[in-house]
Amino acid sequence: MSPIILLSLVLQVACCVHVVRNGRPLYWIVIILMFSYLAVLIYFIAEILPGLRNNPSARRGLRQVRDQLDPSRGKRQADQRLRVSDTAENRRQLAQQHLDHGEYAEAATLFESALRGIHREDPDLMLGLAKAQYGLGQAAQARQTLDALIAANPSFRSQEGHLLYARAVEDSGDVDAALHEYEAMVDGFAGEEARLRYALLLKRAGRPDEATAQLRKLLDRAELSPKYYQRAQREWTDLARKELRQLTA
Repeated sequence: MSPIILLSLVLQVACCVHVVRNGRPLYWIVIILMFSYLAVLIYFIAEILPGLRNNPSARRGLRQVRDQLDPSRGKRQADQRLRVSDTAENRRQLAQQHLDHGEYAEAATLFESALRGIHREDPDLMLGLAKAQYGLGQAAQARQTLDALIAANPSFRSQEGHLLYARAVEDSGDVDAALHEYEAMVDGFAGEEARLRYALLLKRAGRPDEATAQLRKLLDRAELSPKYYQRAQREWTDLARKELRQLTA
């Protein structure tokens, strides 16, 4: 059978199944079976695409595909918004796009320029600046920025910011203070990155038994978690298994 005909049959069957399962008018089945690719395209535009736009998971998937096809799209749009309206929020959005692309110097410049006037102590802007500074290898400056953030916004809470602070403290060479920061966050942290970094620092600090215990706890926790969580945390659990093998060899 020709691959073109086979693909047509697969698409027609899939659309017919969609018609039945989703309660669409049955005349669609006749149209799909009669007109092959054209009918499949029309059915997708008329019946499937609107549903995808209203489904959060589908929207995320479509955004991911779109971003892979055109990775600079978000940055171009953010740059256009800033040129139309030069606001702190538009500067933050463009700076975030630069962060996402690993362009830390550009991000730092934008965050710094947004930290003016009534926004000079904005916690989101200060956190963004600290991320850019850390990305530039400026751990000490990132730590200073985060210290200033907390001093100006004592009620501000961010797991991402707390982890960044612990990493900045660790990279600045203050091992004891970094251990304290990791220990304070690991139990409530959403994800396994903080627990893995805590275990690695315990190993570096010459506390292999505690590092081993943390790694085993991390892996036990992940194993009891739902499959979607295990998939999302695979990077950290794989590293944890590798480290555990080295510690127990």
